[in-house]
Amino acid sequence: MSADLENGFGDAPEKTAETIRLAAEAGAVGGSIEDATERADEPIYDKQLAADRVRAAVEAARALSFTFTLTARAENYLHGRPDLKDTISRLQAYQEAGADVLYAPGLTSKEDIASVVKSVDRPVNVIMGLRGAQLSVPELSALGVKRISVGSALCRTALGAFLRAAREMSEHGTFGFAKEAANPKEISEIFAA
Repeated sequence: MSADLENGFGDAPEKTAETIRLAAEAGAVGGSIEDATERADEPIYDKQLAADRVRAAVEAARALSFTFTLTARAENYLHGRPDLKDTISRLQAYQEAGADVLYAPGLTSKEDIASVVKSVDRPVNVIMGLRGAQLSVPELSALGVKRISVGSALCRTALGAFLRAAREMSEHGTFGFAKEAANPKEISEIFAA
C-alpha cells in the first residue's frame, strides 16, 4: 500500500523523514510528500525547502530494510498557481533529491502533461477525474505517463449519484434513479469475495 502522506505532517525536513519511517512501520511500502504548506497565506513551500523535505524523505526511505517508493508532489495547480514552468522546475528539483515518482496533480491539458513527462526522467503520476484533461489510459500511456490516480473521484461520483437521487425524490417524487443502481446480488458477491 502506498499512502498519501500529505505534506509529511510538518514543515521541517526531519518531520518528513519521521513520517516516512512511521508510515513504513505501519506497513506502507510507498508514500507521497507534497510541497503544500496547508497555510492559506503561503500555500506552497519555497522550492529549496520543498526539495530538502523530499531529500530527507528519500534518505529515510532508503534506510529501510525494504523498497519504499517515494512520490514527490508539486501542488501548484491544486492551490491556484497554474504555473507550468515552476511546476516542472519543482519536479526536476524533487527528481534531483531522489524521488522515485513525480506527481503534479491538477494538470489541465494533454500538452501540459506531455511537457511534464518530457522534462523529467522518472515515472510521472497523473490524476484523472478532476476537471480539465479527460484522457483515457491508452492516451496517457502514449504520453509516457506511468501511473494514474483517481483521488476522490470514485467517492465524489457515488455522492453525486446519491445527491441526484435525493433531488429527484424531493423535487419530482419519482424514483427513476434506481434503474442505474447496482444490483444487490452483485454487491453481495463482491463483499463475499
